[in-house]
This record gives sequence, C-alpha cells and structure tokens, in this order.
Amino acid sequence: MTLINKVITGILNPLIGLMFAIAIAIFIWGIVEFIWNSGSEDKRTTGKQHIIWGLVGLLIMSAVAGIIQIIKNFVQF
Repeated sequence: MTLINKVITGILNPLIGLMFAIAIAIFIWGIVEFIWNSGSEDKRTTGKQHIIWGLVGLLIMSAVAGIIQIIKNFVQF
C-alpha cells in the first residue's frame, strides 16, 4: 500500500465522513428551524440559510470525495 493510499484511508476518508455528517446535521437543523419557527419570518430566514449552507457543504464534500478518488486512481499504476 502506497503512502498516498495510507493517507487517504487513514486521514482523509474519516475526515470527509465527519464533514458529511456535519453538513447533514446543519441541513436537518435548518429544516427543523424552518418548521418550528413558521410564525417568525426572521427565524425562518435563518432556517433557510442553514438549509442552503448544508446543501452547499454536501455538494463541496461530494466534489472533494470525487477529486480524491480521481487522484487515488491516477497515482495507482
């Protein structure tokens, strides 16, 4: 196993998983906040922002995971 594979499996994959979990938690919290505060427009706006940033985080982490997989496949001969 090469050094790059060890770094990817030992450090980057768990880190990406943690970031996915954080992004999902922010997304779900935004949905909950949006529903609970249906009477307050300010708090609904905050909930919308959390939903958007959670989705942005998921998109970024998906892209990072894909780029890491491409690099991993490229380095392996």
